Amino acid sequence: MRLIKAKDYDDMSKKAADIIASQVILKPNGVLGLATGSTPIGAYKELVSKYEAGRLDFAGITTVNLDEYKGLSRDNDQSYYYFMNDNLFQHINIDSNNTHLPDGTSADSNQECQKYDDIIASVGGIDLQLLGLGGNGHIGFNEPCDIFKKDTHCIDLATETIEANKRFFASADEVPRQAYTMGIRTIMSAKSILVVASGEGKARVLKEAFYGEITPQVQASILQLHENVIVVADEAAMSLL
Repeated sequence: MRLIKAKDYDDMSKKAADIIASQVILKPNGVLGLATGSTPIGAYKELVSKYEAGRLDFAGITTVNLDEYKGLSRDNDQSYYYFMNDNLFQHINIDSNNTHLPDGTSADSNQECQKYDDIIASVGGIDLQLLGLGGNGHIGFNEPCDIFKKDTHCIDLATETIEANKRFFASADEVPRQAYTMGIRTIMSAKSILVVASGEGKARVLKEAFYGEITPQVQASILQLHENVIVVADEAAMSLL
């Protein structure tokens, strides 16, 4: 694991964007695994700025996202499909046919999970996977449980996750109770992994994930076993290390 300290959120975002940009430059036809949530937004803004300055070309890049809420249509402004288009895809020259997320409206959950695993396999796997850290240690929507689930699956969201995400909705009642997420095996199969964390609220889980016991109760702890993980976190998030 490589641990990179950033001064604050803006510095974390710039450093993370530089790492992603390097991957795009080194492999212009590569596959990026992308994440949603508030933490990566700054990095996406930096990538857009690099593209607008003529420093990045996304024409050959393919993306696969970690997760999607079950039950939200792609035109819902809280869907992760909408999020990715609003924060990144519509601002760069990526081919929309090469951007992939689970379909939250699929009637058959098992079929959708298998379909998404097939898509990831068809593009040759993930070169660089971007991850945030949930307050309970989840990565993607892999919530604390008794096992590490291997493949894409539909999961019941933990109460803590629903509470954390309610700020994006009118009320907690509107937060979906289920989501599709990549499994741990898929995440761990990425050639490299970039974890971003910011703020004092992530200090405890950052310490537990990378310096604690490897346990499915803290799903991010499995990343200790990956041979190429980069963590970019600001001073506040690193305050307990």
